[in-house]
Amino acid sequence: MTKTQNKHDRERERTDPMYSTIQKLVSCGRDPARPLPLWRGFLLIPLVLVCFALSAQAAPEALPSPSPDGCYPAFTTAEGCHALFHLTTGAGNTAVGWYSLSFNTTGSFNTGVGGGALDLNTADSNTAGGAAALLLNGTGTQNSAFGTDALVYNGYGVAGANYNDAFGAFALFNNTSGYTNNAVGNHALFENVNGAGNTAVGDLALQNNDMGGPTPTTANINTGVGAQALLANEAGDSNNAIGYSALENLTDGAQNNAMGVFALVNNNGASNVGIGDSAFLNSVTGNFNTVVGWRAGSNTGVDGSDNIYIGATAGPTSAENGSIRIGDTAFISGCWIAGISGATSTGGSAVFVNAAGKLGTLTSSARFKDDIKPMNKASESIFALNPVTFRYKKQIDANGTPQFGLVAEEVAKVNPDLVVPDASGKPYTVRYEAVNAMLLNEFLKEHRTVQDMKATAEKQQATIALQEGQIEALTASLREQATQIQKVSAQLETIKPAPQMVENR
Repeated sequence: MTKTQNKHDRERERTDPMYSTIQKLVSCGRDPARPLPLWRGFLLIPLVLVCFALSAQAAPEALPSPSPDGCYPAFTTAEGCHALFHLTTGAGNTAVGWYSLSFNTTGSFNTGVGGGALDLNTADSNTAGGAAALLLNGTGTQNSAFGTDALVYNGYGVAGANYNDAFGAFALFNNTSGYTNNAVGNHALFENVNGAGNTAVGDLALQNNDMGGPTPTTANINTGVGAQALLANEAGDSNNAIGYSALENLTDGAQNNAMGVFALVNNNGASNVGIGDSAFLNSVTGNFNTVVGWRAGSNTGVDGSDNIYIGATAGPTSAENGSIRIGDTAFISGCWIAGISGATSTGGSAVFVNAAGKLGTLTSSARFKDDIKPMNKASESIFALNPVTFRYKKQIDANGTPQFGLVAEEVAKVNPDLVVPDASGKPYTVRYEAVNAMLLNEFLKEHRTVQDMKATAEKQQATIALQEGQIEALTASLREQATQIQKVSAQLETIKPAPQMVENR
């Protein structure tokens, strides 16, 4: 017991006339497995009747006439020492057991069955079945408690503890001002003091909810269905856990949903969804995760936020953020998604799968690249590749459609960078997009060569044309000269003297 709790007990003893009576009740028996300080009240009262019998204050007094077996006014029934002992104007009450509804005066339509049930009640429409059930309820109304010590502190010293339902020993035991809570099971919502709108179904479900004690907390609107579901929650809001130990160790996380045995059992984050036995088993601090499937995302060391894992044992082997994983690669070998095959999508990017099975697109922005340099002769390795035709084996393509491409093992011998390996490191497929880039480089090289040759040819053609022009001009000049020569020759012929004959004698 802390110093604060001791001070709290002394102050209550000084100001509360009923506290000494409560101490006598508590001293008669405690839960041997869970001893508690007095300020929390009764943990176990198996000897309630004996305690009253030994107390001087509990000595029976003369009962009003008629006897308890008779007919009281206003539809009232009382059976047991001090049952409805102080009733004045209340109507429609039923009290069975020592001190049941003992201090009720004007409250109506209450039912208390069990020693101390609704002992201090002054409100209406409460139902208590079990020793000390709703024992200290004062003004709380429309509450139901069934089980030893169920809703013991409900409404004690405060107003507004209404519409609570507790079924099971110690269910909603410490509830003081909380309202609209529902607890079904041993110790369900045991520590709840101020939390509202909570539902716990199962032994120890939401046991520590709102464990802050007298200090108001915000453990509201939680639902735990299953033994130990949301067991450790103290201040978390809007959590839902269905299954044994689902969200068991959550203390202050909010807006989590777990369904399945041990689902999100160790998580203390926010806005997680875990569906399936042991889903996200080892996550402690992850937020905004959605995990569906038996042991999905449950490998040792796996944590993180903004992940989606779907399928039994789906998930990574280490922590990550912002990933989507569907299926376990050790067991899943095919994927069919309706609405993709045969559908046309334009203006997008091609999707690729790496050796680890990660989907994505290839970015081409310089923002994501290092060591950029020309390809030069690196692309010449494609000249050693051997394109082939083939058919896939029947387990891959039952129709045996003719295919055209390369063999990954052969490509790996030429250039290993053009091959994508599988998980075991063996050649799996060819990086055809890289082959295309290399083909482009070789094409551009050939194109530049052709362009150079074309430019040279054009220069040669120009030279030839020039020379042809010069030759034509020279030929014309020669022809002109020949014509002139012919003219001169003709003139010479006309002036040529006639030959003279000389007679020799």
